Parts: sequence; C-alpha cells; structure tokens
Amino acid sequence: MLMHMETLQNAHVRAVDLTVDAVRPITTDQLARRTPCADWNLAELLDHMTVQNHGFAAAAAGAGADEDLWRTGAAREDPVSDYLKSARVVTAAFAAPDVADRSFSLPELSRDQEFAGSQAMTMHMVDSFVHAWDVARAAGRGLDPDPELIDRTLSIAEQIPDDEARRRPGAPFGPPLAVPAGAPPLDRLLALFGRSPAWPNEDPRT
Repeated sequence: MLMHMETLQNAHVRAVDLTVDAVRPITTDQLARRTPCADWNLAELLDHMTVQNHGFAAAAAGAGADEDLWRTGAAREDPVSDYLKSARVVTAAFAAPDVADRSFSLPELSRDQEFAGSQAMTMHMVDSFVHAWDVARAAGRGLDPDPELIDRTLSIAEQIPDDEARRRPGAPFGPPLAVPAGAPPLDRLLALFGRSPAWPNEDPRT
C-alpha cells in the first residue's frame, strides 16, 4: 500500500537521513569490515548505496535508462564523502512537487517497464532504511529509527513476496527469516528482509 505522496516524501527524507547518520562516523579503518549484505564489505556497500542514490536521482530526471549510471565497483578515494554527497542529490531529486507523476526507468528492476514516482520513492525509502541498519551494524553501532518510520516500512515489507528473485546472487534482500512471537517491530522488519536482528552473532549466511 503506497502512502500519500506528502507523507511518503517525508518518510523518504527520514530514511535517507538515517543513512547519513550511520555513514558519517565511518572511518577509513572500518571500510574493510564485513556487513549484513552478502559478499559486500563496508566500502562496497557504500559504493552500492552511492550508485543507487545517483541512479534514482537520474531516474527522477528522466535519465534512469542509462545502465552505466547503475554500475558499481568504483575505487572511491573517499567512500564516506561520496555517499554523503549522493544523499543530498537523491533527497533533492525526490523533493520535486511533481515527482509522483513522473515515470522512472529502473533497469536493475526491469528493462521492459517503467515505474511510477511513488513506487520508485517507496523502493528507495525501504532500501535506505535497511542499508542504514546494515552500515550501523557493520560499524558496531545500533540504529534508532523513529517508531512511525519503522511501522511504515514494516507495512511495506509485509507485502513484498518471498519469491525466487530473493534467492539469486546479488539480491538486495534475502529470503525472510523467522522471528520469535512478540518480537519488536524493528526486529520483524529486519527479519522480513533476511537480516538477523542479532547480526553478526547470528548470521543467516553461516
């Protein structure tokens, strides 16, 4: 269920702000640390997040079909600074009042269809929320999102199907994990995206 656009834009900003808060304290010696994202260390995760921000911003401007925009693997001299700059770019792109009415080309998801602005923003919001947690945990810190943002993101997570795409190499979100009855909303949200809330002590990859 998609939110009202003004509410969605606000939630999107808050999710990107979570990533900024998680990324800003990262130090150079932490960049080689493993993360909850399979096969990515922290530098590689920041590269992915930076590329996604620029890709979604370009898509908002009608240029998302250029697949070169979505390529990762750059040897970044300052991954933290690059990410923080990209966060400002994507936030500004999604602040446009008519962004909901635009069509987004997102070739990573489909080369055959375009997506409504509200769909694109919802996807980027969810991606930002989860990756903020990934970054924070990789750096040995926690994440403290506001309860409303957790609830909104959880309601979206509950609607994402558990299909074969989530089991392919490089999938952003793995198959959902079981959580104990009565688990807090953040734990349930993380489990729905294949993250163990206790990571790295309980890593679904091992």
